[in-house]
Order: sequence, then C-alpha cells, then structure tokens
Amino acid sequence: MRFMMIVKANQRSEAGDMPDDKMIAAMTKYNEDLAKAGVLLDLLGLQRSAMGARIKFARDGKRTVVDGPFGKPEDLIAGYWLIQVKSRDEAIAWAKRAPAPHGEGNAAEIELRRVFELEDFADVAGGETMEQARKLEQKLAKKA
Repeated sequence: MRFMMIVKANQRSEAGDMPDDKMIAAMTKYNEDLAKAGVLLDLLGLQRSAMGARIKFARDGKRTVVDGPFGKPEDLIAGYWLIQVKSRDEAIAWAKRAPAPHGEGNAAEIELRRVFELEDFADVAGGETMEQARKLEQKLAKKA
C-alpha cells in the first residue's frame, strides 16, 4: 500500500527560508534510508504558496484563478514523500524516523495519508473504464 507523508508548512517555509546544511544532510540521510529499504517512490519539497495559484471550480462550470499566498501556513503543504509499505504501522514508523521537518527545536507536523489504488474504484467504475485506467497506469509506470 502507498502512503503520502505530507510535511506541513510553517511561517519560515512560507517566507521562503531555505534549510541549512545540517538539515539538508539529515534529510538526505533519511531519504537514502527510505531508498535503501525499497519503500521510497517519490519525494519533493514545494515552493512557498505565494509562488502558486489555485483554480476554483464554480457550480456553473466557471474556473477562476487565485494567486497565492494561501491562508495559514499550518494549513499548507511544504513537501511530501510517497512511500510503498506493507501496512499503516510501517508507514507510521517511517514517518516517526524523519528528521524534524523544520529543524530540531521547531514545531512541525507530518500528515500521513493512504493513497487510493486503482482497485479501490473497481466497485464503482465500469469494466471498460477500469481497463482504460489500468492501461494508463501501466504506461505511466513504464515512464517512471
């Protein structure tokens, strides 16, 4: 099963403050550990929300673009890891091993969310739709 470990933003990450060398080294070591264990699928840090945009979808079908920044930092995402593990408990164990996302001594939060798998939609999607989705999934896997 796949899980996304979501690093919540804080005032410093939303201000665009970059991590120091010590933090980069700790994160690199952790990322190497995830990779060596064969559980790491993807990881990224995100630019501050002021650099982004949101597209709002209205009931009438209209799309509106809203430029960042967005809301309170603790409600935003600073980065993520995507991991594949055998259980929720294993995902929690990996998340607990992460270096403090905003440096030791600073409050931080990692939110852990299970990712939907294609099979989760088998009861609601028709056979042809599922077959098309499987083909696309396989095509994307080959690119990765």
